[in-house]
Amino acid sequence: MQTKAATNNVKKLHELGQSVWLDDISRQMIQAGDLQKAIDEIGIRGVTSNPTIFQKAIAGGTAYDADIKALLAEGKDPAEVFQTVAVKDIQDACDILRPIYDESGGEDGFVSIEVLPSLARDTEGTLENARVLWKAVDRPNLMIKVPGTKEGEPAIRTLLTEGINVNITLLFSLQNYEAVARAYIDALKARHENGLPVDHVASVASFFVSRVDTLADKKIDEKIAAGEGDAEVLKGLKGKVAVANAVLAYELFEKLFSSPEFKELADAGAKVQRPLWASTGTKNPKYPDTLYVDTLIGPHTINTAPGKTIEAFLDHGTVKRTVDADYAAAHKVLDDLEAQGISLDEITAQLEDEGIASFMTSYDDLLEGVAAKREQ
Repeated sequence: MQTKAATNNVKKLHELGQSVWLDDISRQMIQAGDLQKAIDEIGIRGVTSNPTIFQKAIAGGTAYDADIKALLAEGKDPAEVFQTVAVKDIQDACDILRPIYDESGGEDGFVSIEVLPSLARDTEGTLENARVLWKAVDRPNLMIKVPGTKEGEPAIRTLLTEGINVNITLLFSLQNYEAVARAYIDALKARHENGLPVDHVASVASFFVSRVDTLADKKIDEKIAAGEGDAEVLKGLKGKVAVANAVLAYELFEKLFSSPEFKELADAGAKVQRPLWASTGTKNPKYPDTLYVDTLIGPHTINTAPGKTIEAFLDHGTVKRTVDADYAAAHKVLDDLEAQGISLDEITAQLEDEGIASFMTSYDDLLEGVAAKREQ
């Protein structure tokens, strides 16, 4: 990732209340000083990881080979090898970001690691795996990524009640977003009522963006091709559904975290659960490469983006508060979509299933890659 001048678009975003986290991690990035440089020169304030990111990092070079060889020699299976090397990377990244965590009072400086993707529909398994990772990494600026599925929600509530920081991932629908936001508030209430501190419990709600447009646009094109609905209205919805969906999640966020119920917790030191815009790299080459950054800027938000998207925003992004500029327009986009016979609920349910399947595939590929290292 190329760095820019001392004052840049990413740092200007922070002045508007939005933090940029890097959606990437690798041992090479940590050891070569690239992560530290991104923090110092670009203004990166957090890091996220997932099985796909680790799969690419481990398969794409030799940085892990010595550790993998030693761990395999100890008789560890590929899953144990992966967890060991992943925990080491996450610990190192947490240590690099710790000064940001300290100076921001626990607002930023977090590094996220995901529970096993096979546990997305398993509440008890998620709890067990999350606790193991929390204990293994042993850093206050760690977040455990837990899918915001129906089965994940009770695990999220329990982990937060225990004081474990949670990055709730794979959120596509407003219903699931509201459920996990309420789970956060309920967990803090439970802690407060039991005399436990609430000022160091952190959570973000990772609301996925670009994938919504990818699937919505496909369904729009199918409607147009079949001669169904109003072709002009349908064409006008392309590339707008994902942002409208995210904007309405922010509207919900403002409502939930300005309530009297949360004010009592805020007075006790609780922080809001910030919306984190995930999957913000533009997948359709016809759309601006900064589309999902430019349109979702506002206070108490995070944009976690791949390096390519951050570079594009540094070069030609527009720094302007946009996320709450026109709620009525966002409602109209989703109303028009439903009126044309396209169900956003079906889109978001499909995306949740596909997201889980994608991470499971990446995890399986990762384990195969570790096993292949044995032969090498």
